[in-house]
Amino acid sequence: LKRRPKLSVCCLPRPLSYWPQVAKVIAMPFSYLSHLDCPQCQRRYDADQVNGLCQCGSPLLARYDLDAAAAALDRAELARRPPTLWRYHELLPVRDPGHVVSMGEGMTPLVPLPRFGQAAGVPGLLMKDEGLIPTGTFKARGAAVGVSRAAELGVRGVAMPTNGNAGAAWSLYAARAGLRSLIAMPLDAPLITRNECAAAGAELYLVNGLISDAGRIVAQAVGDSGGALMDVSTLKEPYRIEGKKTMGYEIAEQLGWRMPDVIVYPTGGGVGLIGIYKAIQEMHKLTWLPPGQLPKLVAVQASGCAPVVRAFQAGERACQPWADARTVAFGITVPKPLGDTLILDALADTGGTAIAVEDDDLLADLRECARLDGEFLCPEGAACLTAVRQLRASGWLDGTEEVLILNTGLGLKYPGTVPADAPVLEIGDSIPVRP
Repeated sequence: LKRRPKLSVCCLPRPLSYWPQVAKVIAMPFSYLSHLDCPQCQRRYDADQVNGLCQCGSPLLARYDLDAAAAALDRAELARRPPTLWRYHELLPVRDPGHVVSMGEGMTPLVPLPRFGQAAGVPGLLMKDEGLIPTGTFKARGAAVGVSRAAELGVRGVAMPTNGNAGAAWSLYAARAGLRSLIAMPLDAPLITRNECAAAGAELYLVNGLISDAGRIVAQAVGDSGGALMDVSTLKEPYRIEGKKTMGYEIAEQLGWRMPDVIVYPTGGGVGLIGIYKAIQEMHKLTWLPPGQLPKLVAVQASGCAPVVRAFQAGERACQPWADARTVAFGITVPKPLGDTLILDALADTGGTAIAVEDDDLLADLRECARLDGEFLCPEGAACLTAVRQLRASGWLDGTEEVLILNTGLGLKYPGTVPADAPVLEIGDSIPVRP
């Protein structure tokens, strides 16, 4: 804790000397990280070694000494810290503040959507707008924590398949940390995410296929690298989820240390949904939430790629691969999520549900939300709007609930979602004014 932060990798909104001083003054570790464990077979792993999946093939989860954290942490103290996800650093895996890689990510706003909510029959509709985070999507959360921890463990380079935004975020954060990055994405991924990777100096490869096809190519490249690259595919390393879970902490803090009745989440790999549920469990252990308060979690998928919905409706604990996966909501085009059991367990444990929506419907609701409430969502966020409207129509929502949707990215990153046809005027033409 006495080591000074590294100027080359850290950019926090407080002076760099702030973080080690905090740890020294309050005589607490920067992180209460204890170990990693497998949620399936309960094997335990050393958190200070580079780890991937469990021997049984399951993702690993980071665990903390929550009893010690509860005894030492004052929830009210958080309000006096910088408004980034690192305000929860004791419950994040980076042990040394000098290894924090940050661009000021976190504490995105909760925005009411009163007019769309009223039209959908859910007047208590809120949106957590992750489009306002660095790199324009919530992927920056996982990248910030994952890259920071990788750098702390001595990793020299990271490699991943991506549907676009995760690769953009990880390549940019890796560049900030001075790490090499190798990114493979489907040829159909949004062009701007390809540009972000190129700008960051990533080794970028375009794959004529799906993210699952890119994953196989990346796995081979990692194996051939002789240890120069770490596979940071979704849930193949344990720390991306720790960055994503901070959405759960922020929601609780922003609502006065309570949760909404329902949280609606666009689900591809499902890391954010798993992370939010993990945060809720941790906050109950810390006594930061009222006893027993548990929001219902809703997984939203597109009808062109809905393996979680199919498994949930069949009462299964694992997904089968989805054939010919296609949707305009490219970020949730995941034929078989690695964390499928964790997703399905979170839905069941919270009394939640899973729902698939049509592309035409989500695009219509994307435009309707912009028209009514002035919010231009990404397609994945718009899928949540459609889900809310359909859940209300079916009676699953009765209209009295406080419902929160996740808008996971900036609508401007998807310019093709809204046609902008307009008449062309010649000089001297006049505009016909409507009465």
